[in-house]
Amino acid sequence: MPLISESLDWLLPHKCDICGDVANVTADDIPGYKDLYERLYHEQPGLNICKRCLSQLLPLEGVRGWSLCLSNPYDGDPYPELALFAPFPYDDLCERAMPAIKFRRKKEIARLFGVILGKKIKENGICCDLVAPIPLSKERLEERGFNQALEFAIPVAYATGSPLAEGLLERTLNTGRQTECKDNESRFLNVKGAFRMSDEWDIAGSTVVLVDDVATTGATLHEAAGALLDNGAGKVLCIAFASNRTVKNAETV
Repeated sequence: MPLISESLDWLLPHKCDICGDVANVTADDIPGYKDLYERLYHEQPGLNICKRCLSQLLPLEGVRGWSLCLSNPYDGDPYPELALFAPFPYDDLCERAMPAIKFRRKKEIARLFGVILGKKIKENGICCDLVAPIPLSKERLEERGFNQALEFAIPVAYATGSPLAEGLLERTLNTGRQTECKDNESRFLNVKGAFRMSDEWDIAGSTVVLVDDVATTGATLHEAAGALLDNGAGKVLCIAFASNRTVKNAETV
């Protein structure tokens, strides 16, 4: 059977989960990735990615990864200085990768991106008391089968040495997809009141890192962070793998 399997792999090589070309990178080709993956998930990575896609994972330099959470700040925002760290641009690679993760259930790509994000967090010296992923609604979780934000958050927690607070936030509304909202205002209204903090946690004075896959307007992270700050968090730092903020805001942290 192993011989048959190897023959099929040669005749029908795996395709890159992002672009569809021949997947010519293995987990062993990425220094430290396989060992870290196995420590985090206790299983062998089934990574399918090509060299071209992997080479495009070039992070924004220096402070360009930092910005205000909301792309369009508004008067009366109770948390106007809420910060976002997103080290990668939301470019062609991410535009193809994120739908593959969410809608074709390519969990391995989410985990690869999460490990890379965790390394960037460590390089930037970000510290916290807790790491929490943006939660999905029960309906969306059943539909998708996993929460991609959790896959990003697990390596971030490992990198910071902080506990993973998977159940810290709850999604109270099964909101529409943010990508289907036509403008910034509709995105903001779509997630209004969508999160609450679990009664099982006491985060008084704590610094919490809140993790999502992508930040565009920042509305989802802003609303979730507000739920934590309203319940006593001392500080919340929003983190996404990628954003469309190619130029840093004037008010960086």
